[in-house]
Amino acid sequence: MNSREISHIIVAIIVLAIIISFSSLLDLRFAAIGASLIFSFIIIGVNIAAKKWAANSLDADVQHEIWTWSRYGPKPSKHLARPIPSGIILPLVLSAFSLGSLKCMSLLTYQTSALRRRAARRFGLYSFTEMTQWHNALIGSAGIVANLLLAFVAYFIPGLEALPKLSAFYAFWNLIPISSLDGTHILFGSRIVYTALAILTIIITLATFIIV
Repeated sequence: MNSREISHIIVAIIVLAIIISFSSLLDLRFAAIGASLIFSFIIIGVNIAAKKWAANSLDADVQHEIWTWSRYGPKPSKHLARPIPSGIILPLVLSAFSLGSLKCMSLLTYQTSALRRRAARRFGLYSFTEMTQWHNALIGSAGIVANLLLAFVAYFIPGLEALPKLSAFYAFWNLIPISSLDGTHILFGSRIVYTALAILTIIITLATFIIV
């Protein structure tokens, strides 16, 4: 994990904490703000750790960065000179306009690359090493499944009543197949896997709102 990736992850944790505790920020409830920061660290940390583990098992590396938007037309040439950090602006704007009611948690995207040992172990030292869409889907799916498991486990831990809902909600937002979010990687890699994860995520998310 390089310094650039770490800085993007830290920004995402802070933004997610602001989104979670937006109403608490308005009321200056510092204890709630601190708890939101801890929850944000856990949610994003579990997601990233699962992707790192999945990538390593495929002899690959995965790098995370803030979700950005630059392309505004069907042609590759139609893009902005400087990408807009959608993963910061959109969640904060939606939270501000809804006074914290709408919690957009689409913050990070990821890119995978094959490690040199992948070529040596699987295809011969000088063979083609590019990751396939299927491998990308597996890595993205690992993050979604990890957040759903976190929601399930946290439900049985006293004092973490808000964490199951937030973790499931994070998985839900990142499954949306737009731009370069996790859902896009998973959908392009396998529609069957995407459909199964989408159904499971919706069920668990709705359950956390009803039960928790």
